[in-house]
Parts: sequence; structure tokens; C-alpha cells
Amino acid sequence: MSVVAYLGLGSNQGHRAENLRQAIQKLNEQPGIRVLRASAVYETEPFGYVEQEAFLNMAVAIETDLSPEQLLDAALSVERVLGRVRTIRWGPRTIDIDLLLYGTSSVSLEHLVIPHPGLSERAFVLVPLRDIWEGDALPGYSQTIDHYLSLLAEDHKGVREWGAINWEIGSDPFGS
Repeated sequence: MSVVAYLGLGSNQGHRAENLRQAIQKLNEQPGIRVLRASAVYETEPFGYVEQEAFLNMAVAIETDLSPEQLLDAALSVERVLGRVRTIRWGPRTIDIDLLLYGTSSVSLEHLVIPHPGLSERAFVLVPLRDIWEGDALPGYSQTIDHYLSLLAEDHKGVREWGAINWEIGSDPFGS
């Protein structure tokens, strides 16, 4: 049985837009994953460890018949292929792929928590997610994306629309 899941993507090293485009393509090439929709791309200041370059962030909706753990493994595999090295928590990275939502499921394992922890507190995740979200209240939460964004009014201003990526044929930024 397939489920719609939502992934958050971010990059702040190398050619950021190209990293995002390749990540979406490689996710779509994984057995059991089909990309349905991609958000606009947003430029955001770093979160946590702030001594680094700005990020490009976006979200994708996928259809998958993989389990949450299999989906996490596929995302981590794509990160490795694209040169992700984990050295500093919240540090610079070529690509970051986070499993945000998996249907209406809640998962609480040592290495995987769904909905993604902190989802409702991060404008850089909520703004792109709002572009592709097809629902009201977020699963595992009691309110809508707009409600949580209203609580993050100041943080929301730091999320600037950068452009778009046509991942099927290449990068097509309309921002700067």
C-alpha cells in the first residue's frame, strides 16, 4: 500500500540548486519512491550552528510503498551519493534530506521520529511545506501550517523565496 510522505531538503555547500535538483532526481529514481510535487526554493539563514553560508531549502511530496525506516535509508543513501559528510550538528552540508511526515503515521524510534521533531517551530521547513501540503491540520499536530507560521512571525521573515527547480529537466532558478 502506498502512502504520501513529505521530505524537507536543504543545501548550503557547492552549487546549492544543483544539489537540490540532483537529490530530487535521485529520490525519484529509488525503487518505491515517486516524486509528486516540489515546492519553490527558499533561501534561509542557518539554524543552530550559524557560522556558515545561507541555505536553499525546499520540500517535496512523494508517493512511496517503502516503510518509514526504508524511506529513511533511501534518503540517507541519496545524501551519501551527493557527498554529505556529517561533522558538525546543524553544520554545512551539500544536501540534507529530512523525513517530515509519513501519511498520518507517528513513529518514535531512536533513529527516526515522525512527524519530524521541531517541524512546527521551523519556518524554513513550514514555508516550503505549505507550498505542497494538501490538507488541513498537520498529522500529529492539532493545527494548520499557517497557524504555526503565525506563531513564528519573526522567523518567517527570514525565509525568502529564491526560485524554482525543474528537477525533471534541470535547474530553472528565477531568483538570485
